Amino acid sequence: MPDRSRPPRHRLTRHQSNPDLHETLPPEASESQPALEVKTPTPVAAHVNGDNGMGFLVGTRAMSAAIAAASTYGVGLALASHSNHFGIAASYLLQALSAGMASMVLTNASPAMPIWGGRAPFLGTSPIGFAVPGGEAPPLVLDMVTAVAARGKIRRAAGRGESIPEGWALDEHGRPTTDAAAAYRGILLPLAGPKGSGLSLMMEALAGVMSGAAFGEEVKNQYVDFATPQNVGHFFLVFRPDLFLTPEEYRARMDELVSRAKASPRAEDFHEILMPGEHESRLAESRRKNGVFITKEDFVMLVNEELLAKELPGRKT
Repeated sequence: MPDRSRPPRHRLTRHQSNPDLHETLPPEASESQPALEVKTPTPVAAHVNGDNGMGFLVGTRAMSAAIAAASTYGVGLALASHSNHFGIAASYLLQALSAGMASMVLTNASPAMPIWGGRAPFLGTSPIGFAVPGGEAPPLVLDMVTAVAARGKIRRAAGRGESIPEGWALDEHGRPTTDAAAAYRGILLPLAGPKGSGLSLMMEALAGVMSGAAFGEEVKNQYVDFATPQNVGHFFLVFRPDLFLTPEEYRARMDELVSRAKASPRAEDFHEILMPGEHESRLAESRRKNGVFITKEDFVMLVNEELLAKELPGRKT
């Protein structure tokens, strides 16, 4: 789903930021077969020790635990530690939606953004996600970062030699810059100033501190430090959307909310009011029919990836 609903290069560029990853990545950087440990301190809460496994594995397991609790008790909470970068938050929001659940997903990440008033990296440009099932209308899915722009956008702009808008980032000397390469070496700025900074700090508390994971500047950068585990923390809250209403009442009220929102008077130059996740949903449907288009460069990279994977010792293909 993520590759169908996001720009094609959303995940491909992550490998290209370090094309020699296979040669430089030591075994201790990430466990290929982690022994995930799940503890349940209460019937509605779970903790997953990711054993330094890939974030996709840890996040999926933690979300499954939260969904299982919510299916029985109406609400489920799962936190994870000793994980790694888990991709896009929407992957786990969709996992909950598939079970008919509403959810909130948080994570922390390696520092790339200052606390408001500071000029050194302290907070991650972490995604925050919410999703609620729809009625006849599609679900609402919000997946956003707490920086002015995602770090991946700056990485791609730097790779293409493009500039970035003012107000996105500071260079390594703490000066405003529109040079994407200088911005990538420097720090991103929080969304809406102290508001974005405050949201990121709360995410560090919920996903990092409470889970037992690293937090703040302790979270390692997966693109630079290959020898030390990241120890990323995740937070998953899941609940039934019809806890206080009948299912029929909930669906009808959601349809009314969406209908009234989309019927709002439109601002100049807006031809349609889109709901959170609606653009991505349309894009995904189009790509189911027409395929996912990638560049020749990316296709060659994927073929080379397959060949490299077959050569890695101890890896099954």
